[in-house]
Amino acid sequence: MTIKRIILAILTVISLIPVFLSLGSSLSEPQVQARLELYQTNLVLQASELAVKAGADSPVGQALLGSDPYGNASEQLQKARQLAEKSRAQLLSQRETLSAPVAIAPEGADSQESPITVASAVQSQRLQKELTEIQGFIQEITLKLGIVQARRGEIEAALTTWEQIEPNPQTPLSTVRGARFLSSLWREPPVVLPDAEVELSSSLQGWFRYQALQRLYQLENRDDDLAALQAEQAQAAETALSKLGLIGGLPFLTRALLGYGIADFLLVQRLTAGEKAVLAISGNLAWETPWSGEIIWQVLIVGFFLISQILLPLLISLLGINLAGTSIRLQAFYVMATYLLVAVSGIAVLYFSIRGYRPLPRDWFRFRWLSPWLLWGLGGYAVAVPLVVVVSLLNQQIWQGQGGSNPLLFLALQANDRLALLIFFVTASIAAPIFEEIMFRGFLLPSLTRYLPVWGAIVVSSLIFSLAHLSLAEVLPLAILGMVLAVVYTRSRNLLASILLHSLWNSGTLVSLFVLGSGVS
Repeated sequence: MTIKRIILAILTVISLIPVFLSLGSSLSEPQVQARLELYQTNLVLQASELAVKAGADSPVGQALLGSDPYGNASEQLQKARQLAEKSRAQLLSQRETLSAPVAIAPEGADSQESPITVASAVQSQRLQKELTEIQGFIQEITLKLGIVQARRGEIEAALTTWEQIEPNPQTPLSTVRGARFLSSLWREPPVVLPDAEVELSSSLQGWFRYQALQRLYQLENRDDDLAALQAEQAQAAETALSKLGLIGGLPFLTRALLGYGIADFLLVQRLTAGEKAVLAISGNLAWETPWSGEIIWQVLIVGFFLISQILLPLLISLLGINLAGTSIRLQAFYVMATYLLVAVSGIAVLYFSIRGYRPLPRDWFRFRWLSPWLLWGLGGYAVAVPLVVVVSLLNQQIWQGQGGSNPLLFLALQANDRLALLIFFVTASIAAPIFEEIMFRGFLLPSLTRYLPVWGAIVVSSLIFSLAHLSLAEVLPLAILGMVLAVVYTRSRNLLASILLHSLWNSGTLVSLFVLGSGVS
């Protein structure tokens, strides 16, 4: 083994350790899907006010919201709380494991902390942070569940639910005070505490805020304020209804039905047209790869994993950057800057690794503007939507709300700042598709065809693509998306096609997050 390969082997171990640790820790992390469902529940509850005014048997109530939207919301909140409590139990178990006694070092041994001890301390801090976040999330759900129960007339159940929110260091003070003020409004006799309006407005959002303030105004006989609030709520209900239609109504069904139609056509064509079919992936589609597996290994490990998992975190640590408590806009700038740094560095490693093989054979890193890349990208997106939706439904049954998610999704969900949203869009819908398509489809997929059949290269490159996102719960749907991207690139021989598909996918995700997030404002 050469010196270069020994170095690469060492760098591989160093780079992949944090990858496997992140994948392992994601087992105890909740998915963003849990919060997405709660945000959608808020929209449904807001829109349900229209159904209530139109009558229980109205088309709005039956077709879109169901026969019992408040009962459904109560079940959804209880399910979300159970999943969050499961996550908390797993985190507590991990913390106990880390706190287990360690064998005493022999006399005369170096008294300085070992790397393992330092790593355990870092892991313990991360677990404590996650415990605090999950506890706050549980109490937030509990607060909202009590409001839904009160709206259904289950006053005793609501009071019991709010009593479960007790002061402790892991529960936000606003949630504790919110439970106290809500209990005072619904108990018998009701009591309006000082600054109730300010406290309820600051601790609640969306439909839950409307319900609390409506109760307050009724008790205080503030008819003008109540009328203004009801008018505001009616407008919010109409907006919520349109948002529900945007994220889950006709446009989505149209894309899904179109996608199923295209998928059926492609399958039939594959059976009837043989090797001329779009889905025919034969050996003649392989690329001519001039470099060896060592170059593939080098680019993947150094150009992607080493930079993103070791060098960048080390640089951030040395600079003392800590964004805790900063604005969402600053966090958006940070995400974009760090991603661009990884992308530029990765492409630089790729360039210097293969520049000795120039000129490259035909079909490598091609951007062909005068070709049907728009059709390939749009068609691939239409097929990817129903495929990933079906796989995601299966995936949710497997992980039951656990397995972690991309942190960018949660940040985007919280972003009501237009500049922050624009920055997230540039990062996720422009920078990420260009960099990831160059690395995974432009380089990795064709390179693997030197050693694997084309279909094998598609599968392996897609799995690596999905694992690179460091979330076990997203491995299966992202692998399916990666395969669609790979087939589109393999058949079109044009990176513009896969970049477009990737950009459309990320853009659709961001739009859904924005719509859901804005629904609680």
